[in-house]
Amino acid sequence: MSFDFIFMLTANDNTIPDARERLDEVLAGGARHVGFKDVGLPFDELKDLADRIRAAGGRSYLEVVSLEREAELASAEAAVRLDVDCLLGGIRPSEVTRIISRNPIRYFPFPGRVTGHPSVLEGSIDEIVESAQSLAALEGVHGLDLLAYRFSGDVPACMRAVCEASGKPVVVAGSIDSEARVQAVAAAGAVGFTVGTAALTGEFPADGKGVTAQVRSVLAMTNRAARISTVPRRIALVAHNARKAQLTAWVGRHVHVLERQRLVCTGGTGTMLREAHPSLVIHRLQRGTRGGDQQLGSLVATGELDAVIFFADPKANYSNDVDLIALTRLAIMHDTPIVCSPTAADLVLMACEGVGGTIV
Repeated sequence: MSFDFIFMLTANDNTIPDARERLDEVLAGGARHVGFKDVGLPFDELKDLADRIRAAGGRSYLEVVSLEREAELASAEAAVRLDVDCLLGGIRPSEVTRIISRNPIRYFPFPGRVTGHPSVLEGSIDEIVESAQSLAALEGVHGLDLLAYRFSGDVPACMRAVCEASGKPVVVAGSIDSEARVQAVAAAGAVGFTVGTAALTGEFPADGKGVTAQVRSVLAMTNRAARISTVPRRIALVAHNARKAQLTAWVGRHVHVLERQRLVCTGGTGTMLREAHPSLVIHRLQRGTRGGDQQLGSLVATGELDAVIFFADPKANYSNDVDLIALTRLAIMHDTPIVCSPTAADLVLMACEGVGGTIV
């Protein structure tokens, strides 16, 4: 995801008893990433939460808090049975990845030395960074869940160091209770943060009372903070053959912005753009006819793209639209922006630069 927040239906590191009722208020406020923890409610109620989040078009997160070995591995098993999108936390990645590896679960373990309940982050910044680098190098680890505000040292320095060193997305968890902290998280280069207890107890300034008003307040803070976020956007660039020249020209107009993003292209388009604009770093997939379109769809389905720019040929025969139709359906399902013309693509880049909004 681009810079955003995950609303945790938790208090004091436990899923709240009335999570089902609160979920409706959270969704009404505009949250799209919603999570809970593996303690506080029986499994059947957690399953109901996960199903409701997915039915509303959101992404579901389970955060591991129980750090005892048996409990942590049981939580990984629960993540599979709950069919959540992401598993956050935990300290035994080599064992957890064996459990979840055959499932489409994104995994973000805790870097550093995490102890206690509620959990705290211990050690020096250098030790935490070393741990983050080791975790990020593991197959099956997609990002990190950093308990930055449970750290007693220099929190901004710790966040910056981990984000710079890990090379993978970092979510900041624990004790985010002010706009100043949201701004600090964005400036450090994290992709987002979790918020729970502070919103449930009404600590954020809001226009009204209740959870929905709190969610809208956090969303407004997140959008403001996104303007200073240093996180590169993950953008797919694709074009039908008749529109490849148009895409090349459009990229040329925006090359200085695109140099700061992470670009993905199907094979032929990627080769063309590399030759035309050598300064761009482009990850090439297979050619569209050899499975590249399906690879793009997989990236959308797993939340690894922030936007898809697909310059489509409006004169193409219906049979040639199959790739675009399938990708559009996936983008709608997983709430990923997809645009098909230069003007619409301009708006995507405006959002990337924090002008008039942000991609969340």
